Amino acid sequence: MVNITYGALNAPSASANAVDNAIQTAGLDMIVTYGPADAQMVAAYAPGDMAWILTCTALVLLMIPGLGYLYSGLTRRKNALHMLLLTMMTLAVTSFQWFFWGYSLTFSATGGAFLGNLRNFGFMGVLEAPASGSSNKLPEIIYAMYECMFACLVPAIAIGAACERARVWPFVIFTFIWATLVYDPIAHWVWAPQGWAYKWGVLDYAGGGPVEICSGITGLTISYYLGKRRGYGTERLLFKPHNVSHIVLGTAFLWFGWLGFNGGSCFNASLRAGMAIATTNTAASTAAITWMLLDYRLERKWSVVGFCTGAIAGLVAITPAAGFVGVPASVLIGVLSAAISNFATGLKVHMRCDDAMDVFAVHALAGYVGLFLTGIFAQASVAYNDGSLVIDGGWLDGNFIQLPYQIAWIVATTAWTAGVTFAIMFVLDHIPGIGPFRPTETAEIIGMDEEQLGEWAYDWRADDDQVKESGGDAHIYEGPDAINIGGPSGGKLSVARQLEAEGDDEGSNNRTPTDDNTPGNNKPEISSHDAEKKLEHAPANDVSVRH
Repeated sequence: MVNITYGALNAPSASANAVDNAIQTAGLDMIVTYGPADAQMVAAYAPGDMAWILTCTALVLLMIPGLGYLYSGLTRRKNALHMLLLTMMTLAVTSFQWFFWGYSLTFSATGGAFLGNLRNFGFMGVLEAPASGSSNKLPEIIYAMYECMFACLVPAIAIGAACERARVWPFVIFTFIWATLVYDPIAHWVWAPQGWAYKWGVLDYAGGGPVEICSGITGLTISYYLGKRRGYGTERLLFKPHNVSHIVLGTAFLWFGWLGFNGGSCFNASLRAGMAIATTNTAASTAAITWMLLDYRLERKWSVVGFCTGAIAGLVAITPAAGFVGVPASVLIGVLSAAISNFATGLKVHMRCDDAMDVFAVHALAGYVGLFLTGIFAQASVAYNDGSLVIDGGWLDGNFIQLPYQIAWIVATTAWTAGVTFAIMFVLDHIPGIGPFRPTETAEIIGMDEEQLGEWAYDWRADDDQVKESGGDAHIYEGPDAINIGGPSGGKLSVARQLEAEGDDEGSNNRTPTDDNTPGNNKPEISSHDAEKKLEHAPANDVSVRH
């Protein structure tokens, strides 16, 4: 049983030896006694700080379904529910991994410079003691759950790169192993007091390395490993967002949650938290406007997707800097991150990579920008707005060695993430019962919603009575290249390769390159208008089935 009282602790570090009798009754702090009976300690926690971090925990969790809606809107409709499941699945899998050993491997107080140990395996001892990673400002259980949401968000971002061509089961296993071998070590390096990057003095406020570079490089690796989507890079298919409203909704959730993501990363309700929220909102706003203007110069249209993408790029870039820089610097960070990420979205044409959600351009590159500019604009005065953190600052404070530290951190995070992620995918892909990661060509034609889930974001399918009336067969298109698959009530769906079930003229990227060397480019294109005409003139006993 935890020994709790309320008062004030007469100790500069908010903790003291229990035998010193440092507790005063006049105060509102929560005072807890912890440790072994022969060496008990007392610690004081401000209820306002605990309430703020608990609120921020809920805000960060909300970012994950927001990410799901963003990805769902960017994909084609026959894969929309699949993306929602993959993002929510990472929340569940990583939450269990964090309880099982993830938190211990990342933040155990007795860990080494490279990785923690299993001192807190299964959340053993994670309750009332002060968390060293929070500068002893929070009880460990609150700190552990706040950091859990960070761990859950990172694979959710990365898994967007598997859009429209991912089997669910391999990515369930991948998420658990990836969190253990990639996220946990990198987070330990920079956020645990024992980590080598922490000791170096690397400035990474809320996760430019563990969150943004990790997710962006993992997404790029997934894109290369899985290969391009069927028909990508040809004139045959045009990949566009199927639901821009979902993109706006997802971006709103992300923007809202990001205020807790950055606002809570100083682990107290302070002036520094307020400054972090101010810089976060300002960077997102300037980046959204910048991206939209850059797109307008090309198409003379005000792109909603461009606005949302720019806002996310700004939020990403300010993440490592939010608690170290002032508001004027956040304006420049937002503008530069949006401009660089915007132009970088075209790199995948030359990289021959199908990064469906531009995870590399928007997360990894914007993370690079944020970490680099933190080394220049970080200020000791901003960091001290919480009344406790002392840093040497960046170039503005004359600390010119900070930028090389930031660059070294970027390189180390990128190399570890890329190498270990590829190794995990290669091994899992060749284990029977787990691999392969990529589904069959037929599954991609049908869509991940039907093939992997058996459920749909939009229920545009014939009911059982209609299928029975048609003699057990439902036909979308009759042709020599049709594929027979199992339909409702045991019937058969006749699905044409050329038609791709419906909505194949819709997809996830406005900037789709043309690659004449891609196999299948010489196949005839069937427009959605032609498909509708075929359906209108179909025999009465044919049933249109849409997914």
